[in-house]
Amino acid sequence: MAMVKVEKKEKEKDKKKKKKKKEEEEEVTELKEVVRAYSFACNRWLARDEEDGEILVELKAEDYEDLEENTYEVHVFTGTMWGAGTDAGVYINIYGDMGDTGERKIRKSNHLNKFERGQEDIFSVSAMDLGLLKKLRIRHDGKQANAAWYLDRVEIIDTKDETRYFFPCQRWLAVDEDDGQLARELVPVDEAFMNREEEDEDGESIMAPAQLGLEQKAMTTTYTMRIKTGEKKHAGTDANVYAILYGTIDDTGIITLKACKNHRNKFELGMIDEFTIEAVDLGSLKRIRIGHDNAGASPGWFLDWVEIGAPSLGQCLHFPCGRWLDKGEDDGAIYRDLYPNDLQTELYTPYVPYEIKVFTSDVFAAGTDADVFITLYGQNGVCTSQKSLCVNKRERRMYFKRGATDMFIVELEDIGDVIEKLRIGHDNRGVNGGWHLDRVDVRRLLRKGKGSETTMFLCERWLARSEDDGETIRELVPSNIIIEKLSHDGTLKVIETEVDDALETHTYSVTVTTGDVYGAGTDANVFITIYGDMGDTGERKLSKSENNRNKFERGAVDTFSIEAVDLGNVFKIHIRHDNSMLSPDWYLDQVEVVDTDTDEVFLFQCERWLSRKKEDKRIERVFYVKGFEGERESAFCPIKKVTNLDSNMNKNNKKRSSKEEEEEEPSLIPYHVSVITGSERDAGTCSRAYIIIRGATHMQTQRLWLDLQGKKDFRPGSLDYFSCYGTDVGEIKKVELGHDGATPESCWLVEELSVAVPTKGTMYVFPCKCWLAKDRGDGLTARVFNVPDADIVSISRKVIYEVTMVTGDVQHAGTDTQIYMTVFGIYGTSEEMLLPKLEDRFERGQNDTFNLEIEDIAPLRKMRVRIDGSGSRPDWFLDRIILRNLETDEEAMFTYEEWLSHAYGPKRTLVCEMPAVIDEEEMVELTIYTISVKTSDAARAGTDANVWMIIFGENGDTGQLALKESSNTNKFERKQTDTFRFQDVLSLGELSKIRVWHDNTGLATSWHLEYVDVHDDILGKKFRFQCDRWLSKSKDDGQIMREVACTNNDVMDFDEKTKYEILTTTADTDDAETKENAWIILEGKKGRSKEFVMENSTKKKRFLRGATDRFEFSSKILGDIPSICLGHSPKDGKKSKTEAFWRVLEVVVTERELGNKYIFHCNTLIPLSSKRDDFQTFACSKFIESFTSKARSLVPVRYEVIVVTGREKGAGTDADVFLTIFGTNGESGRRRLRQRCRNLFERGRTDRFVLELLDLGDLLRLSVEHDGRGLAPGWLLERVEVTNTANGVTTVFPCGKWLDKNRADGRTKRVLYPKF
Repeated sequence: MAMVKVEKKEKEKDKKKKKKKKEEEEEVTELKEVVRAYSFACNRWLARDEEDGEILVELKAEDYEDLEENTYEVHVFTGTMWGAGTDAGVYINIYGDMGDTGERKIRKSNHLNKFERGQEDIFSVSAMDLGLLKKLRIRHDGKQANAAWYLDRVEIIDTKDETRYFFPCQRWLAVDEDDGQLARELVPVDEAFMNREEEDEDGESIMAPAQLGLEQKAMTTTYTMRIKTGEKKHAGTDANVYAILYGTIDDTGIITLKACKNHRNKFELGMIDEFTIEAVDLGSLKRIRIGHDNAGASPGWFLDWVEIGAPSLGQCLHFPCGRWLDKGEDDGAIYRDLYPNDLQTELYTPYVPYEIKVFTSDVFAAGTDADVFITLYGQNGVCTSQKSLCVNKRERRMYFKRGATDMFIVELEDIGDVIEKLRIGHDNRGVNGGWHLDRVDVRRLLRKGKGSETTMFLCERWLARSEDDGETIRELVPSNIIIEKLSHDGTLKVIETEVDDALETHTYSVTVTTGDVYGAGTDANVFITIYGDMGDTGERKLSKSENNRNKFERGAVDTFSIEAVDLGNVFKIHIRHDNSMLSPDWYLDQVEVVDTDTDEVFLFQCERWLSRKKEDKRIERVFYVKGFEGERESAFCPIKKVTNLDSNMNKNNKKRSSKEEEEEEPSLIPYHVSVITGSERDAGTCSRAYIIIRGATHMQTQRLWLDLQGKKDFRPGSLDYFSCYGTDVGEIKKVELGHDGATPESCWLVEELSVAVPTKGTMYVFPCKCWLAKDRGDGLTARVFNVPDADIVSISRKVIYEVTMVTGDVQHAGTDTQIYMTVFGIYGTSEEMLLPKLEDRFERGQNDTFNLEIEDIAPLRKMRVRIDGSGSRPDWFLDRIILRNLETDEEAMFTYEEWLSHAYGPKRTLVCEMPAVIDEEEMVELTIYTISVKTSDAARAGTDANVWMIIFGENGDTGQLALKESSNTNKFERKQTDTFRFQDVLSLGELSKIRVWHDNTGLATSWHLEYVDVHDDILGKKFRFQCDRWLSKSKDDGQIMREVACTNNDVMDFDEKTKYEILTTTADTDDAETKENAWIILEGKKGRSKEFVMENSTKKKRFLRGATDRFEFSSKILGDIPSICLGHSPKDGKKSKTEAFWRVLEVVVTERELGNKYIFHCNTLIPLSSKRDDFQTFACSKFIESFTSKARSLVPVRYEVIVVTGREKGAGTDADVFLTIFGTNGESGRRRLRQRCRNLFERGRTDRFVLELLDLGDLLRLSVEHDGRGLAPGWLLERVEVTNTANGVTTVFPCGKWLDKNRADGRTKRVLYPKF
């Protein structure tokens, strides 16, 4: 058997060798067949003075019979307008299905003098048969004195089959005409469109040549090229610059960039030059070639970038360069091939071409040389941008003559199939500003089929200041629609219909009331735009007041009339002035708009300055109609849906189909990003940066752009912050950071990146120290950072609330002051938040809705709102505030309905507190606090200083209470009791501590406080706070601020035993429930409980699917419970014969005496077992400490604070430094770090301080700041260490950042989080 196998193998090897040899022989044979020679016969002259004078011919291979030579007869028609002819050299290239002729110079015409005005020149072009003709490229070289040329059309006759192709142009090929191009690409149109029937002066029908610029424009792509010359020394060039655009289908050929639209002297240092290029069917742009001819005195050129926009394609491509085109610089090249940067590509809705035909009336002085503009409107108020019909002054002088018909082809936004109105006007400038307009025709191509639709708009009125009603803007509605459509038989079918349901023209009476305050009137020109749900009026100048000769004077009421097409329901106005004349500042009180046709009144309450000197220094404002409930421009609410962080639990309760889950949009959550740029000289970049956040299961955010606010670039040593909203990716695994720069100039050195996710309570700090640059490091402009390499910091978890602020509808209710909000809940207090003003928020009678990130402290109890009284309008009438939790949808209302002001209202205060009203129930009641302060009987115990106090309780704190009005004339004297009453204060419930301090002013500042009694009228209870300490800088420990715990809590008697409530939740799945018993052991810090059996009886069934069961056990006090043990045992205690499980979703343990709650997330299958050592252990997922427990733990503790200053030059500070420490039991208050006779916070030094505070619990964060005083206030803080001397626990808070107005982010306050 073995021998047979060997023989088989040898035979197979021989077969393979023979096969391989045969294949090689076949390959050789094939190669011999491929190699062949082609012969191209010519036998003619290529000479200017022989035969036909051509020096370019096309030859075909002798044995290639498929190609035939063909002759094309080219008829070139020059236009009839003045100056239409040219003396320049003209070149043509004809394209067909089978190739092109190549560029040919047109030499021999049927006329000696070619291309003269109104002339038809005929040429012959011999070339291989092109098949069906697709396009024609024609240009001239711009040479000779009269180079400008107006080309009417080109007709080409294919002599082989006598087919005639029509290529309409009707455009200038001139540097100083039209768009400045010297080359045009034309496409053929059907013969039926070439002539259309018109009436002559005698009323007889004649065939007139059609104007087909619209058809050409639709088949042509117009590119706007913007070229940025760099800002290096000698970056500009005097050379002739050219460009070639390469697409997937074709290229443009060489285009000489001569006609710049915005600069006469092109390509100068730092300038952006704009050019227009037209091409047919290039396909998608893939690259461009740009270069110059190295001519001129300074030909060298540093090209920064090229940007090419194509409105008809709806895209704008950016081609970065950042290199020299100079024979003496870089690599010596004078042309570059550039490729688009995908990250910088902008996409938008494509534009469509419109043919605008304007008929000026044949009346005396009807023409104008003003700048005429037009806006088209579709249905539902959709409109185009305003477009000037003339490009420059020269065109304005040429067009709009008396009796003239002028045609313009423009690309504008697509407004749909119906044009409901148009607005046309002019700027009244020039020698002859007035204009009498007869009508306007707007033509556009049909979306289906070949043809067009023309909409006619009759005017027959003056647009002149001195004629008619003095208006220079008119709104026109369609009168007739003409549809021209190509039939199947090749004829042109024309259908004309009258428009019966056109919109009506209304007259709007606009009443403007100027405020009655000093300097309120204005001499400036005022402009208004009125917006309705069916469109807008466009900007109108308020010229002629109907009731005052001198408009807009202090306290005056001026009325104006505006004629416009029906706007529908008016909801918004935009009003501005031009800041001209001697007194331009203007205080606008209100605007009233009345539709005189329907008698509808729309009131706009303003009460704002339009001034460059006052308020926010703006001279234009947007106002909404009184009672407007829609979305305002200034309201920024990007979150439509927020992730519920308890979604794992809710998925079991909400039975949704998988199809619904797939269709559900991903949730958006906020991400806070900070980036530290390196300090090297060239570390910064002006590129646009982005991040992409990736989670598990391939989830990732879209590219989140980090757009700088008020800055142009990332500067060396800067620290920049960004807030982005992206998809919730769950647990973050990776973060990508990159930028869109692609040039050597766009390098970026990133020192550190941090990403905070407030809704998850986590921050990731990535140490980077790497270049993102093409020419630095590894050449990457994007990097991916892995979470395991990051420092993970726990921060305060926050919830997204939708906030609605309602400002009262009373006079001067609006404000531009700074508004601060603090929210109090059962589980803590939020930080004080500054509410962003964002333009026109907090105005009279206005509802402002936005999102805020607030600590997870719900259920809410009350809110404190404070204003700082800054700004030109420091007073504010607050009506109410509504908070809606976007996770739970719970809504709380806080009502005030009063002034926050020192000048208005009965309270004359800048701070208010409001109870939360949830489900029509008020969470906190008003009470009266009576505070009795006992000064000790020690020597010199009294004080002359001003004393303040804050009381803390289960509903938050009272805020600062100034102890001013005492029962005694001379307060705080030795052995004296002073009583203070504070009425209408929201009750804090049970009290926990007070914070009392003085300002150390007066002759005798030291104070020895014995105790403070606080009586709550609502509770009818007195709380004592025993102090017996000095508040003095010169006595005791030198502190003038004390925190004192409530002594009432000490008398609470707790037995050695307590009760524990156990809540178990069984999962809502098929395999979840059990009929057997379960047991639990609580693992406490003070001991371990015995085994508690949770019985499951037949009478009272437990552990059913989706059910929550309650059990209660007595036990010794265990302290905090970090973990539990769960088991699953048979009822009879015997070994189970079958395998069984219990899926427990969650266990909640509550200690009944103190009310502390421990939550354990399980979601685990627990097997049935009779063995007591067969159990599963779960760690505490969330601990909710009760107020009673916190109050009991408030004992005085000495904290040692170590502050380490950095070692860099200038790291030390002369300013006063303040510290606030935050813990689970509250915060320390703002404490100044001081020591006698010591120069603190010097470079490289470590400073130690001791603060006596009530126990803060676990430290969460600290805030450190300085007051910016002294000769050198800037400070580089390395870190802060805080040690609880009672338990020896040290918490390190790293910083490593500057607190300096002139460095990094310019902040002098930092919030630091602990590093464990």
